[in-house]
Amino acid sequence: MTNLSDDPRPSSPYVLGHSDRELDRLNKQAYLIDPITRRFLCAAGIVPGMRVLDVGSGAGDMAFLAADLVGAGGEVVGTDRSPAALATARQRTDGRSLRNVIFREGDPAEMTFDKPFDAVIGRYVLMFQREPTAMLRGLAPHARRGGVIFFHEPDWDGVRSFPPAPTYDRCCQWVREALRLSGAEIRMGTKLFSTFIAAGLPAPSMQLETLVAGGANNSDSLHLIADLAGTLANAMERLGVATAAEVGLETLAERMISEAAASASVILGRFEVGAWSRV
Repeated sequence: MTNLSDDPRPSSPYVLGHSDRELDRLNKQAYLIDPITRRFLCAAGIVPGMRVLDVGSGAGDMAFLAADLVGAGGEVVGTDRSPAALATARQRTDGRSLRNVIFREGDPAEMTFDKPFDAVIGRYVLMFQREPTAMLRGLAPHARRGGVIFFHEPDWDGVRSFPPAPTYDRCCQWVREALRLSGAEIRMGTKLFSTFIAAGLPAPSMQLETLVAGGANNSDSLHLIADLAGTLANAMERLGVATAAEVGLETLAERMISEAAASASVILGRFEVGAWSRV
């Protein structure tokens, strides 16, 4: 039996933190992932005029994406537990002169709102919950009758390369293990269906996409995983996944790019899975 006082895992599965570096990484990640999420949201029925609750807003990328879809006649309420993340989100909102987005601090599953929402959405949120089913149960009452519950989550079983690019494959394994050992659910995307059902929601519709590129087009995807390894570097060492010397963070991206180019490897990212149902 594990002695909890000796357990290296943090009390919360959210191991990524909210440092300036991590908030910047989220912004870069959004540049690549937003087009996928947008297609999911459109398929889920997010349209102009809707009132949307964004769960786990972080620096605001998902909220801004939803705000663009609902338009000036709609409204997005973003929520997060981190004051630092919300400060960045509000600053970015002001910089974009957005009038249809506001942010509130707290756990949305425990918050009250003046009226129900047409949609409750989140990206990369349930994977960091110790009880994602309970969270969904707590969020569902915020949606009006016939409203949409939507989540976009990853499944890290999707990552691979062909012909093999060993440094990329090894880096992905380090990231997977650091997330898993911290308590995150690295297959949350594929588990969305069963989680919706367990929460008492209707069986969700689902879609899957991934980032894929070969040759010189790999650089964005490889920088994405290298940046995530940078955020997780301390956790990797603390959890016994990899040492700083093994990771070689300063040259990691360049080594992966050179190696993949030399072998003309096709790089596949994690599975990106969207799931939604109407309540």
